[in-house]
Amino acid sequence: MKKLEDYVRSIPDFPEEGVIFRDVTSVLQDADGLRLSIDAMQKLVEEVECDVICGTESRGFIFGMPIAYNLHKAFVPIRKKGKLPRETISESYDLEYGSAEVEIHKDAIKPGQKVVLVDDLIATGGTIEACAKMIERLGAEVTRIVFLMELAGLKGREKLEKYDVKSVICYDGK
Repeated sequence: MKKLEDYVRSIPDFPEEGVIFRDVTSVLQDADGLRLSIDAMQKLVEEVECDVICGTESRGFIFGMPIAYNLHKAFVPIRKKGKLPRETISESYDLEYGSAEVEIHKDAIKPGQKVVLVDDLIATGGTIEACAKMIERLGAEVTRIVFLMELAGLKGREKLEKYDVKSVICYDGK
């Protein structure tokens, strides 16, 4: 039986020299890899109290939705700015070259609810930090943040130090 790490394709020098790109699509395109990834992430969610699973666009949807379904929890998408049709709140965050913004429907999460955030990868932590801030502004509590992969060399976990962060696979580099 292969380990989950065996399904992740590593591509050296992409997008720039010295970087090893960890390709999640190689996990998704294999039925066994997909099952292993969902099962491993779900185990990290089962151990905490939650009412809602939030997934970030777009790979957080891929992993968060089946976890929410399996655990009989609500699923709330967090999207890039301008993609949601009803009233939203938003949060900006910095990118390497500029900034971006994410949004959530203003009525998607109720005060007092417990929320688990799900995404495929933590690098610098900016996107997921913005998501957590929105959830807290809505009066909910982030009980855990779960990633399939972590690039520890980019120190994203430091930005999220006030949260309970778990990752299935951790790579030392960038």
